[in-house]
Amino acid sequence: MNSLRDINSDSVLRFGPYVFHLRQRLILDGERPLRMGGRALEILQVLVEHAGAVVSKEALIAHVWPTSVVEEINLRVHIAALRRALGDGPNGQPYILNIPQRGYSFIAPVQRDRAGTPVLVETVHKPLHNLPARLTPVTGRDSIVGSVVRQLPVRRFMTLVGPAGIGKTTVALRVAELLLQHYRDGVWLVDLACIDAPSQLLAHLSRTLELDVGTAALAQRHALVVLDNCEHLLERCRAVVDDLLASAPRLSILATSREPLRAVGETVLRLPALKVPPPSALYSVAEAMGYSAVQLLVSRARARQQGFVLRQQDLKAAREICRRLDGLPLAIELAAAQIDALALVGMQAQLDNCFQLLSQGRRTAVPRHQNLKAALDWSYERLSPLEQTVLQRLAVFNMAFTLDAAIGVISCAVLRPTCLVEIVERLASKSLLSVEQGSGVTRYRFLNTTRTYVLDKLEHSGHLRTFELRHSRYIRRARWTSNGHVSLQLVE
Repeated sequence: MNSLRDINSDSVLRFGPYVFHLRQRLILDGERPLRMGGRALEILQVLVEHAGAVVSKEALIAHVWPTSVVEEINLRVHIAALRRALGDGPNGQPYILNIPQRGYSFIAPVQRDRAGTPVLVETVHKPLHNLPARLTPVTGRDSIVGSVVRQLPVRRFMTLVGPAGIGKTTVALRVAELLLQHYRDGVWLVDLACIDAPSQLLAHLSRTLELDVGTAALAQRHALVVLDNCEHLLERCRAVVDDLLASAPRLSILATSREPLRAVGETVLRLPALKVPPPSALYSVAEAMGYSAVQLLVSRARARQQGFVLRQQDLKAAREICRRLDGLPLAIELAAAQIDALALVGMQAQLDNCFQLLSQGRRTAVPRHQNLKAALDWSYERLSPLEQTVLQRLAVFNMAFTLDAAIGVISCAVLRPTCLVEIVERLASKSLLSVEQGSGVTRYRFLNTTRTYVLDKLEHSGHLRTFELRHSRYIRRARWTSNGHVSLQLVE
């Protein structure tokens, strides 16, 4: 195969109904120019120049991104966009085939002509957007990012849901970046954290999208709107999303929230924590680096401390840090920022004091993302007083618990069983408790970081000792059941 950079820029390439003017970086379908981004055009140019041959993924990435380190998903997204734009070839197959384990191949016959008279067409503008520049790579999210990228243009409305610090905004922005070339009228980030009143939402949306006549201007636009941080405006967001999807048939919406919007047609994707090493021993650095939580810890530590290397003797500490921080990307990033001062072993020793330890965050981030406490404050302060009380008292459970156990320990004249069940379920829907299903039993569990946060609240309320005693008495009663069955159903 010739060098991938051996391109004759004076040539015109013809295939199917298309004419590809290389010098002008233009593809015509008859007289109609196809709108394609620069990266997609570069990929297509390489494939068409080597029609019939297989071009490896590595070679394509090296050609299109010669000075950058990018994930393979970038290439897959652009290939998918090319397939959508070109449709099927004369034989009913896509023009570009994926050759498993090898790469991609352009399979249609290609004719090369010398360039003739320049073609005068409307200039194809770069995609419009207001996305912030990404300063660090996204770790451990390729699978879920790829899933959203594939589904969103079809489903039109998806919501990323998860607890504080799980990385919802990071994933949403990465999806938006990868879909820039797909949406003709742009990709727009609308951060709702900066407004408090539901009545402000439409005006804020119009300002961000630079709409002169309100959201009615979106009716004919082929665009993606990212609604970030919807949890405190759920009802208003639900109504606005319903209206937009009905009135703007080419609009897609990606929302982030700590609970679903429950709007019509919503596809909810709960964001998992990064993959944490199991309690069993890690036998090599390579094995540890197979877990995305460790990958993030190491990459961010290297960014702060030149020459940082994960050593064999560090594996236990690294695993414990990732486990105690629940695989939460924000918590791990904040911990990594302290490694140059404390080293991994020192960081591990300080985890019982995690909120003080992780209070120094990213100065350039919005306040709720600067440190772990701020991220949890954002959720906690939006709970009702009764929800806050229940969350505090549940913190005496240091393992997974059932609703029966919660009722047995914290119910009272105000928190009657029916009311308590409803509140626990609401807290789970808000991502403050995680839900586990097994053997036909539903259990609830705190993330370590969330439990530490609300346990501190319970202590300051003056009721910690009371509910610790109630918890202990409940466990003793459960152990004394005559048939040996522990009705409490706590699990490690």
